[in-house]
Amino acid sequence: MANGDAPETATARRLGALTCASRTSARRSCARRYSRTVDTSAPVARRAWLAPVLLAASVAARLAWTYLVPNGANFVDLHVYLGGAGALDHPGTLYSYVYADQTPDFPLPFTYPPFAALVFYPLHLLPFGVVAFCWQLGIIAALYGVVRVSQRLLGVPARRGHHLAMLWTAVAIWIEPLRSNFDYGQINVVLVLGVLCAAYSSRWWLSGLLVGLAAGIKLTPAVTGLYFLGMRRWAAAVFSAVVFFATVGLSVAVIGQQARYYFTDLLGDAGRIGPIGTSFNQSWRGALSRILGHDAGYGPLVLAAIAVTAVLAVLAWRALGGDRLGSLLVVQLFGLSISPISWTHHWVWLVPLMIWLLNGPWRTRPGARWLGWGWLVLTIIGVPWLLSFAQPTIWQIDRPWYLAWAGLIYLVATLATLAWIVATGRRQPR
Repeated sequence: MANGDAPETATARRLGALTCASRTSARRSCARRYSRTVDTSAPVARRAWLAPVLLAASVAARLAWTYLVPNGANFVDLHVYLGGAGALDHPGTLYSYVYADQTPDFPLPFTYPPFAALVFYPLHLLPFGVVAFCWQLGIIAALYGVVRVSQRLLGVPARRGHHLAMLWTAVAIWIEPLRSNFDYGQINVVLVLGVLCAAYSSRWWLSGLLVGLAAGIKLTPAVTGLYFLGMRRWAAAVFSAVVFFATVGLSVAVIGQQARYYFTDLLGDAGRIGPIGTSFNQSWRGALSRILGHDAGYGPLVLAAIAVTAVLAVLAWRALGGDRLGSLLVVQLFGLSISPISWTHHWVWLVPLMIWLLNGPWRTRPGARWLGWGWLVLTIIGVPWLLSFAQPTIWQIDRPWYLAWAGLIYLVATLATLAWIVATGRRQPR
């Protein structure tokens, strides 16, 4: 019996040794992957106590700006959300509703899918001041969530990265896309958080549900379907479409004619959304319209620019391999550039982009820090916002050539980022 057990015991020992070695290798691989993603140096740890202090100071300053500075925030888009929702009490008036109290040169219509009115309906029953204050806090919480989920997509363990996330949140509150979200009471930060959670989740139904609902509230997140297809997440892609069409069906059932009117007559009417040529529109259609001096529509020049962006986006996607956050950012940047209107407050995706460039797996590659810090400086300054002071009205498209070309800033930076991903991915192994 003892001799018969010897080969079996030796085999068990060998298997145990192999299992132990495999686990050790996996732990080392995970540690290496994380160390490439986030700086965990001692000086950073020693200064960690500053993070919550800086975040609290940044939040306090933002709220002070909103409520103590004249014209600190007008919440015009939040007024539109709630006013449009309130229009449901008067059948047939949802898409004839306009808000003009603080925007006399552009009475703001309700431009969102009818499902958005259903989502916002309970909020219109509350005092506006209460909703606006909670909305500000909600944007801050969602921004922190955007940073944390971006970190998780980079492989940062759940128990790590909190202090760095606080620092990112404290700074990001003051970049142009976030400033305009606070000023207008926009919902974009919440939608970006939902899409990031969809990319992070491995559950097809949850990923599809989040993207479908986000697209039902505002159409722009629908481009995330390309990400699902590129990642071969077929079930998530299909279910996101199912959920979106379910929001359409629910809207038609509850709202009726106005819901049908939106999808048959209003969908695609960019002029109703806002002035194409304003410097706040950082899409190819807006940028090239400013250069040409008239609405370029989707003419040959705009289509050529979109084609170049599409080629770079495909090449960048291939260069990134299985980098989930990097690949998602490529899709979202492409979506922002081809949309008829991409207001600066749509560009919340620049927050995870900067995190990816400065803290991600490619952060040590030549040019990553230049791009990351360049985007940060660009958005802190707020070039499109500065250019807006040089346009007589938001409706005037033609302007001096130097102002028109300066209005390409986000798009040029986007092309530079995509081109850098392509070039760097070819030069260095992943």
